[in-house]
Amino acid sequence: MDSLLVSASRSEDEDSSAGHKRSLSQGSGLVPKRRSSSRFIKRKKFDDELVESSLAKSSSRARGPSGGESGRLSGSEPSSSEKKKQVSKTVPTPAPPSPAPSPSITKRIKKSKQPLQVTKDLGRWKPSDDLLLINTVLQTNDLQAVHLGVKFSCRFTLNEIQERWYALLYDPVISKLSCQAIRQLHPEAIAAIQSKVLFSKAEEQLLSTIGSSSQPTLETFQDLLSKHPEVFYMSRTAKSLQVHWQLMKQYYLLEDQTVQPLPKGDQVLNFSDAEDMLDDTKLRDSRDEVLEHELTVADRRQKREIRQLEQELHRWQVLVDSITG
Repeated sequence: MDSLLVSASRSEDEDSSAGHKRSLSQGSGLVPKRRSSSRFIKRKKFDDELVESSLAKSSSRARGPSGGESGRLSGSEPSSSEKKKQVSKTVPTPAPPSPAPSPSITKRIKKSKQPLQVTKDLGRWKPSDDLLLINTVLQTNDLQAVHLGVKFSCRFTLNEIQERWYALLYDPVISKLSCQAIRQLHPEAIAAIQSKVLFSKAEEQLLSTIGSSSQPTLETFQDLLSKHPEVFYMSRTAKSLQVHWQLMKQYYLLEDQTVQPLPKGDQVLNFSDAEDMLDDTKLRDSRDEVLEHELTVADRRQKREIRQLEQELHRWQVLVDSITG
């Protein structure tokens, strides 16, 4: 019985204290604090929120641990153990020395940095031209003779031939490219180029020993070629020597020949000289007035007939259209 009385008095006291608190809060105008859940509610984000969240994440990643450390320092003073850890973190570790590059790598870098020096006329000079130039210069030792006597695939001046020869001698890039291109030529093309090499003065001197009055055969030139292999070019044949000897004979370049003097007066040596002596003004016919009058009359008659036909053309066209409908 006593316990029931004690519990009833306690409940009355609690109700009175709660009513007193409620009255105090109403009197002071304070709203009681609402209870809310701290749980995060997931919802779909819009496009602009997605972009902002991605930017915020990237900026937080870029900041790294420094932000956390600053927050920790501002919030509370770290302990001695934490200070030791921070000091050990802040002291940078020495980076290992990078290995020195090998000399082969440095050579490759230097070679790659060197620009290729290509001349202006590199595209005009073909491998066949380079091979012909090299063989002819080695045979004659005369760039002037090469310029006058050699027919290249393109017309080159003496200055261009000299520049190309010096580039083949002293420019390693151009000489290497030229040698690579020459090696790719067909053997038949190389043989055709070697047959165009000029004759040297020593070769012509040996050919001039054969008399102009004699009738040399291929065996004669073959014997001459076998007796002096060091003088003649390696691609010379008995036939090529015979052809060149005939040209020398035609231009009076053999030892037993003498150059004829210039003609005096009306003396004519050959047909070309006689043609040069002719006067074209004397070859014109005399003027015939009767013939010219007849030609002008016939010309007028023909023009009159043409004019009449042109005038009648319209009439014939109308007639043809009426028939054909």
